Amino acid sequence: MKEMSNFQIGLIIIFILSLVLGLGLFATQKSGLGEGSASLLIWGTIPEDTFNNVYKASSIAKNKKVAVTYVRKDSADFDDKFIEALADGVGPDIVILRQDSIYTHRNKIFVVPYENFSQRNFKDIFIEDGEIFLTTKGITAFPFIIDPMVMYWNRDMFSNNLISSPPKYWDEFYGLIDKVTRKDSSGNIMQSALSLGEWKNVTNAKSIFSLLLLQAGTPIVSYTDSAGYKSVLSSQLNYTIAPGQSALNFYTQFSNPTSVYYTWNRSLPSSLNFFLSSNLATYVGFASELFSIQQKNPNLNFDVTYVPQIRTAKNMSNFANIYGLSIVKQSKAIGAAFLLVTSLVEPDALKVLESKTNLPPVRRDLLADKPTDAYRSVFYDSALISKSWVDPSPVNTTEIFKTMVESVTSGQQRVSEAILKASDSIDSLFKK
Repeated sequence: MKEMSNFQIGLIIIFILSLVLGLGLFATQKSGLGEGSASLLIWGTIPEDTFNNVYKASSIAKNKKVAVTYVRKDSADFDDKFIEALADGVGPDIVILRQDSIYTHRNKIFVVPYENFSQRNFKDIFIEDGEIFLTTKGITAFPFIIDPMVMYWNRDMFSNNLISSPPKYWDEFYGLIDKVTRKDSSGNIMQSALSLGEWKNVTNAKSIFSLLLLQAGTPIVSYTDSAGYKSVLSSQLNYTIAPGQSALNFYTQFSNPTSVYYTWNRSLPSSLNFFLSSNLATYVGFASELFSIQQKNPNLNFDVTYVPQIRTAKNMSNFANIYGLSIVKQSKAIGAAFLLVTSLVEPDALKVLESKTNLPPVRRDLLADKPTDAYRSVFYDSALISKSWVDPSPVNTTEIFKTMVESVTSGQQRVSEAILKASDSIDSLFKK
């Protein structure tokens, strides 16, 4: 067994101290463990077997005063079912929420005060992307699962075109298109280097565009005490050209038939299916898609690498979906819920979670012990550089991004006009 570093030992001590301090305050909020026991209900979208194994590895599993029931819900109607249950007074005590649902449910979530779990301790323990769960008043969720974006690439297509390695930077695709993209005599695309430019048939289109925006230099939304959340999608942010405009220019150029970089159109299959059929050289997806790709085409000769970066950017960055454990405000056992949540993000529990999901851990001390296998090492590094953004309404912002892209590709709007309209639309969502 490897000896723990001073860094890892320090984080464990910080975590234990935070837990002890937290229980002292939460004992006075509603009902904690007290002299009796607590029955806690958790809702999430991960499999029951996965959660139950994580729970068994946590320290709270040995506490006979806490009874825990986990119920898996379908992600398609999770939000609606959650709202209905709270209205009926039978909602869960804890929910596992993705980052783009936190704002939607902000009024239903108990914000853990920094007096109980300090902001300093949170940042020392969890990866930077987890800070999306921090507010000026406290913690809306504790990071639990992170699913970073990565790039899958077809090794045969690269080898057959005498290309030694996948692109590390986005501008390298310009040189790949002539080598990899194939068209028939009628100009129909039969094989492509990458799938950008359209929306409906680009799997993960919103996430990819979010990635490009964040890499270009815009956080998409910002927060101030006076104005709250506000879109900065169209803001120049001290750049020569607004980062949002640069990202939209880059994304849409690949679907322009008059461009020398034309390599994608809306008549093609979904980018995932095109990749599975060995007709797409690169596919930007999530780490969680690995096993699904392997199962759908066991003969596909592919590998995984980091998402391309902007060559001139000062820092590497990525996009990820991050899931957190949130305590529901209506819970009658806030203290016990806090104890459970903090136990579920202990090192032993998260190690089990990683073994079940093959996704990287959300704790810095666990990421310090990098795995040796090819895939997971990429996942670990990708998690460290990942970011997310506060989404006011996932369904509505998806439609806003779609309209923005398609208004440019159809020629209805210029890039600057489309970006400004999308930014105004996002602002309107925050004002509702």
